[in-house]
Amino acid sequence: MALSLRQSEILDLARSDGRVLVEALAERFGVTLQTIRRDLSDLAEMGLVDRLHGGAVPRSGVSNIGYEARRDWQAAAKAAIGRACAAAIPDNSSLFLNIGTSTEAVARELLNHRNLTVVTNNLNVANILVANDSCEVIVAGGVLRRSDGGLVGDLTTQLIEQFKVDHAIIGASALDLEGDLLDYDLQEVRVSKAIIRQSRQVFLVTDASKIGRRAPVRIASLGDVDRVFTDLAFPRPLAEKCAGWGTEVALCPLA
Repeated sequence: MALSLRQSEILDLARSDGRVLVEALAERFGVTLQTIRRDLSDLAEMGLVDRLHGGAVPRSGVSNIGYEARRDWQAAAKAAIGRACAAAIPDNSSLFLNIGTSTEAVARELLNHRNLTVVTNNLNVANILVANDSCEVIVAGGVLRRSDGGLVGDLTTQLIEQFKVDHAIIGASALDLEGDLLDYDLQEVRVSKAIIRQSRQVFLVTDASKIGRRAPVRIASLGDVDRVFTDLAFPRPLAEKCAGWGTEVALCPLA
């Protein structure tokens, strides 16, 4: 079952606040209590929340939002982030792109670049870049995750480790206020860690809805990232941490 945009935001709120209440959600979204109760029931059936009297709490933080809902969520922001990130990639470059709808937005903006070598564990990225006849696409082998076209596992990591590229373009499922990049799948995180190790420069692409979200597996710190492309300014404490680490935060206005 794909999540609606309202359900996706409810899930984000549950993960960031630790709990959501039916009455507060109904007021926030301008819908009836019954509508919110149905949303929470749907989320519970998908194993994403546990229902409590008057609300719900996230279920252990081990599930991500479905791919189709993630692709549509914050689409305008992701497009702006994709444009800005792609503009920072020169022709004649080598790069990694990992799993995620934000990295796919970057791939769409690379179609007019020349003489790129792209290594990816994201079949969607490969299918986008096949339209650029000046781009060599290398697909990392591994176990196919049918939910989002990602390739994960030891074979994927081993192939990544054969390369040393100019730029890594990575996404993450969550970014906590301590500055840690987080995800839900340990196998995917192992691949992302290898991508970071094997890159001369690391770019994170993330829309502001990821800030303050929680996920159980740590990828890296923002201190390991050279530049973040995002649509809204970070909260001041997090912005100050980035300044201390020397991590540039590039704001990407919507077109």
